[in-house]
Amino acid sequence: MNVFLALIWAAATGNFGPANVLLGFGLGFIVVVFAQRAVGTGGYGRKAVLTVRFVLFFIYELFKANLRVAYDVITPSQYMRPSIVAIPLSVKTDTEITVLANLISLTPGTLSLDVSDDKSVLYIHAMFVDDPDELRHEIKAGFERRVIEVLR
Repeated sequence: MNVFLALIWAAATGNFGPANVLLGFGLGFIVVVFAQRAVGTGGYGRKAVLTVRFVLFFIYELFKANLRVAYDVITPSQYMRPSIVAIPLSVKTDTEITVLANLISLTPGTLSLDVSDDKSVLYIHAMFVDDPDELRHEIKAGFERRVIEVLR
């Protein structure tokens, strides 16, 4: 609905430039949030905030992982300690598992390898594993928690 309102705004103003469509999206967001409150439904505003926080978290993690891998590449000594780690999953649906696995694979230094047949464990390869339990905690408290917040 928000995208539809942004396109209506752009059509009504006759300007499909990125700034005007973004303005229409912002105005549409306000309309949708107030309309949901008036009708008694809700959650769109909260989900939007959680999604923005999730994107910012992913950008931060991506930047941090890039720096770590780049540092290991340009220094004469190698700091990597590769390992395959099993991560027990709290995400349940195929969509949640796919989003989590792809986010892990998009982050340099980590790669999703497989999901158990019962979809309860995700196997990942990580370049820098000092403590497997710490890596599990980072993934569960970071990526997985935020995937659950946004997709449920």
